[in-house]
Amino acid sequence: MASDTRPRRPFRNLSAKIASIPMIVTAVCVFLGGTLWTVVYSFTNSKLLPRLNFVGLDQYDRLWSTPRWLVSIENLAIYGVLSLIFSFVIGFLLAALLDQKIRFENTFRTIFLYPFALSFIVTGLVWQWILNPDFGVQNIVRSLGWESFTFNPLYDANLVMYGIVLAGLWQGTGLIMCLMLAGLRGIDEDIWKAARVDGIPTWKTYLYVVIPMLRPVFVTTLVIVMAGIVKLYDLVVAMTSGGPGNASEVPAKYVYEFMFRAQNLGQGFAASTMMLLTVAIIIIPWAYLEFGGRRRG
Repeated sequence: MASDTRPRRPFRNLSAKIASIPMIVTAVCVFLGGTLWTVVYSFTNSKLLPRLNFVGLDQYDRLWSTPRWLVSIENLAIYGVLSLIFSFVIGFLLAALLDQKIRFENTFRTIFLYPFALSFIVTGLVWQWILNPDFGVQNIVRSLGWESFTFNPLYDANLVMYGIVLAGLWQGTGLIMCLMLAGLRGIDEDIWKAARVDGIPTWKTYLYVVIPMLRPVFVTTLVIVMAGIVKLYDLVVAMTSGGPGNASEVPAKYVYEFMFRAQNLGQGFAASTMMLLTVAIIIIPWAYLEFGGRRRG
């Protein structure tokens, strides 16, 4: 009798499973199929059109011996490290301030989040104007009397990536703030009351109690931010087009240039495969920490 009353798992939520078939087929055929197609053709010498003329690892050898690709990796590392550190720190501090139930909270939250609603192209054009030495910050400060003031990062090969980081932080920090704020609002108020009763300073409560409790929020935010870092393209094109020279080149732009302008599909496929590998390095540990940890729990 007990075996008859036990629900049969394969037929549970059958209608929902049937409804999800088109999405599963699309994901397998389009995303997985396209990914495998890209990886396979990265081992060929395809030029204007894809062709199965395998050359082994020649495209990868050429890729990692090209100074332009190495510069793009270095730039992505600079942008990624600075974006991660400052977006997390600034986003958490803003979220902690808004969590104090300040007046006009909704107004401040809208102001901080508004840049995220803009496209990267618009953000890039705005910051291109702000950082332009002829009519941006440098011109304004000099008009106030500081004639020797110099601030033109977009025209300095050593500073151009830091100017792009400024624009990226301006756009993306609001989203980080909202994610952190949602996590803070999910913490039980009794924890704060207990900390106040015990006389624990606020900064210690955040450091030793609140931040460890926000681990799932931090992990999810980390994945979102790093995925955005890997595919950085629009902001660079709008602000510098990769210049001066190739000083602000990034991997996504390298892929675009070789696939659509240089007409070298094999090299573009190899570069995009390396970007895919980077994303996999990010996603797989996250999936293990999130889902593997839950199963063990």
